[in-house]
Amino acid sequence: MLVDLSHPIRAGLVTYPGLPAPTIAPHLTREASRAVYAPGTEFAMDVITMIGNTGTYLDSPFHRYAEGHDLAGLALETLVDLPAVVLHRARDAARGIGADELPEAAAAGTAVLLDTGWSRHFGTPAYTVDAPFLTGEAAEELVRRGVALVGIDSLNIDDTSAEAAGARPAHSALLAAGIHVVEHLTALDAVPAAGATFTAVPPRVEGFGTFPVRAFAKVGTA
Repeated sequence: MLVDLSHPIRAGLVTYPGLPAPTIAPHLTREASRAVYAPGTEFAMDVITMIGNTGTYLDSPFHRYAEGHDLAGLALETLVDLPAVVLHRARDAARGIGADELPEAAAAGTAVLLDTGWSRHFGTPAYTVDAPFLTGEAAEELVRRGVALVGIDSLNIDDTSAEAAGARPAHSALLAAGIHVVEHLTALDAVPAAGATFTAVPPRVEGFGTFPVRAFAKVGTA
């Protein structure tokens, strides 16, 4: 079974407050295309304009570090069919996910997925208020273990509150180690704590650090 873990992208979608929403406009309408192609043949060609941080997206090291790998430099082996380790947290748990909460199975080469339940607020004002995050200490522990990817179903993998004063310790530690970050996941409650695989592949864009992905888990036999 395949479990879709991505939010759909649509015109006007606000993923993160202050970032532009995507716009979708026709380049060639079906009606206009009839004058270009053979009778009975028509196509629609559309243009989408959006920031890379739209919907469910992946951060490559280049997002944080100028010398880091951009989207075109990511190895498929670090994005496809990764053993998934899911931390299912209580919905009333503290905001910060500490190192003591990390499952023992979060080992080298795994995709560690943080199920906080926060995706239930996606697209509403509540999504931006007191969102769960990964602490810097927990990020450092995941670096020490050598995981391949860390994903979360929340506003940001870091604390973005005013109290954090713009610090991004989780992004900094993970991306410096070449560990991919996937934010704004959804439906993680449908993925078991162990035994599934995780895939999230962005397009191969040079000189770009962040882009939407179709993230999904394979549970059992597809």
